[in-house]
Amino acid sequence: MFEEFKKFALRGNALDLAVGIIIGGAFGAIVSSLVDDIIMPPIGLILGGIDFSQIFVVLKGTGTYNTVAQAKADGAVTWNIGLFINAIVKFVIVAFAVFILVKAINRLTQKQIEKPAEAPPPPQDVQLLMEIRDLLKARGG
Repeated sequence: MFEEFKKFALRGNALDLAVGIIIGGAFGAIVSSLVDDIIMPPIGLILGGIDFSQIFVVLKGTGTYNTVAQAKADGAVTWNIGLFINAIVKFVIVAFAVFILVKAINRLTQKQIEKPAEAPPPPQDVQLLMEIRDLLKARGG
């Protein structure tokens, strides 16, 4: 069983998948930082100083809370609208990046498909036979 697993794990597709997952995780962290630290603060500032990560509705709780963390610490049930908006923005950015990547890969593979490889010339004996055939056809016999 170990040998079978080793054979599976060392195949090219499995290694490519592992690299893709690792890079995807790192890319996800970069996009999260981009949205949370770069994109949403100016948007919140433009909209009157709103911190999107702190937009929430208390569904069940006894107090008034300024942050989601305070509500969670008190055991309140919250509906985290701002975190959902952040997640949507992150998804759109990742989806757009994947779209651009797939489009570029399709363009590269399409160029390779459009260029048919030239057929190698036939061997000399076949060329000679083709010349004899053509000469016989030209003589009419």
